[in-house]
Amino acid sequence: MDTNIAPAPDYAAIKVKQNAAWASGDYSRIGVTLQITGEQLAEAMDLPPNTEVLDVAAGNGNATLAFARRGCVVTSTDYVDALLSRGRARAEAEGLQIRSQIADAERLPFEEARFDAVVSTFGVMFAPNQAAAAGELVRVCRPGGKIGLANWTPDGFIGQLFKTLGRRVPPPAGLSSPALWGSRPWLEQTFGASARSIAISERAFIFRYASANEFINVFRTYYGPVHKAFLSLDPSGQQALESDLQDLVARFNQGTDGTMRVPSEYAEVIVTRS
Repeated sequence: MDTNIAPAPDYAAIKVKQNAAWASGDYSRIGVTLQITGEQLAEAMDLPPNTEVLDVAAGNGNATLAFARRGCVVTSTDYVDALLSRGRARAEAEGLQIRSQIADAERLPFEEARFDAVVSTFGVMFAPNQAAAAGELVRVCRPGGKIGLANWTPDGFIGQLFKTLGRRVPPPAGLSSPALWGSRPWLEQTFGASARSIAISERAFIFRYASANEFINVFRTYYGPVHKAFLSLDPSGQQALESDLQDLVARFNQGTDGTMRVPSEYAEVIVTRS
């Protein structure tokens, strides 16, 4: 018997902590700035009206709204009810009809082949059991349907942000980086057996802030993973993490007037189910 085999991660416990992290800040304050990525995914997928779409780990509803604006019948799901409430309020303000349901991305409460399309923008990639979550996307999408994703890449700005956080606050043992969902080899290996085709396009979202300090303060206050990372550190650790984030912004920043203009690479993925 090999005693060096690491135990499997306690996914249930990890999800409890993740839920608390995403609910602890106010991700909707960050999420609304990313709306264009949902719109671009909806345009790329080019679905006809009345298409049944499931938005997984929908957050405050960027993809949900984008597809609903194009006449799709959208079911918006997340395991953080406060974020779903924000999405419902946004839909109501625009007069859009959506369905909303609490759901775990790793155990979706829908029958096989229930939806014409399944989408997620910077959401399902945070599921701790990545294989289970990917399997659920495939399971609930009908044959010939499409799975559309927007995922941060490992080498892009947000991918490197995760890496920076991990150096100061190590993730649970055995847990893989969410940025794997933005890796072409991982995507092809994970979805290849269930795909008629996989199209992966490199895109970039530009983070615009008045300064690096403003960006750090906003993310420290509202973005769950950064918020929780700072809370878990003592004052010296917090200062070190803030310095790390300043260095990270400086490495990517294209602003030349003291402001922050940082492109963050992400993978726009469209899988056509076999």
